[in-house]
Amino acid sequence: MDKPLLEKIAFNVIQGRVEAEDEGFDEGLEGEPAVTELVKDALKDGIDPKSILLDALTESMEVVGEKYDRGEYLIPDMLASAECVGVAMDLLSPYLIKAGVQTKGKFVIGTVAGDLHDIGKNIVAIMLKGAGYEVVDLGADVPTDRIIEAVKEHQAPYLGLSALLTTTMRLMGDIVEKLKEEGVRDKVKVLIGGAPTSQEYADQIGADAHCKDAFQAIDLLKTMAS
Repeated sequence: MDKPLLEKIAFNVIQGRVEAEDEGFDEGLEGEPAVTELVKDALKDGIDPKSILLDALTESMEVVGEKYDRGEYLIPDMLASAECVGVAMDLLSPYLIKAGVQTKGKFVIGTVAGDLHDIGKNIVAIMLKGAGYEVVDLGADVPTDRIIEAVKEHQAPYLGLSALLTTTMRLMGDIVEKLKEEGVRDKVKVLIGGAPTSQEYADQIGADAHCKDAFQAIDLLKTMAS
């Protein structure tokens, strides 16, 4: 295993550098190879794609999560690092599939109808990809029927719902009820998130969990899978 190369990938994820021309948090990095170039080099060198995923991407995002919790990183900083992971996962996916690395399951995610906010949802989606889930991202302002259709079509064991408005978060309850009507509620774990939501609200509408951020979502999924 080329540890220095994996360490460079991890370092650049933490720096939020997707490509060589990107600046980082530290000075003097512009022009140096970033995540895109380094992941390509690692694959060219025959480094196990699973090692790149676990030892570079997953570990680096744990560091980013710790920095966010300490207030050292803000949401844009976390989003930059998450974008690095998203780009790396696009490069790694064909290799992971070829290597027979099993996904942890399909995860349908979307922002409910009437709500155009998607930054938090995007971070969660990228983090889920990096954690080994097959993500079906429906985007923002997604009608209830489209969400139900996607859960059924993909036979997804997980559904993530996001809302940033008190007026739109009420639709989360409607979606849970619709899942019951369609006879699939017991086949899918429903996780909700967004500024106005809470664990109390999740309990109230019958969702399985509330996630305050992407890192908690990953932690909760580990618990659900065990």
